[in-house]
Amino acid sequence: MPIQQRNLLTLILLSFITCGIYAIWFWYKFSEDMNRVCEGDGDTTMNYVLAFLLSIVTCGFFTFYWFYGVGNRLSHNAPRYGLNMPENGTSVLMWMIFGSLLCGLGSFIAWHILIRNMNSVAERYNNR
Repeated sequence: MPIQQRNLLTLILLSFITCGIYAIWFWYKFSEDMNRVCEGDGDTTMNYVLAFLLSIVTCGFFTFYWFYGVGNRLSHNAPRYGLNMPENGTSVLMWMIFGSLLCGLGSFIAWHILIRNMNSVAERYNNR
């Protein structure tokens, strides 16, 4: 089954309409697809529902850790698909932390980076 292309605008709009439920589903599917395209790298991306629950317990800090790991995993697996991704988990984390000073816009930039990178990897994965 091919991995679908994702869109940040769809994520934002549907999350707003569904009071955040779509975002949980979106990142859950994202983590499943991440495990498919990165299979064999010796790592596993935690199911987002579990990460979301751990974030509640840790007052949101686990979310930063989860997105950091996702960014690093995409960056490390990009060469398998002939891609070079200059952004890694640190880039994502920095946008999420320091971008919060920009009225929370940093999270959207971090999400855009992850979605764009995953779409690139997914396109190569689907075409092999």
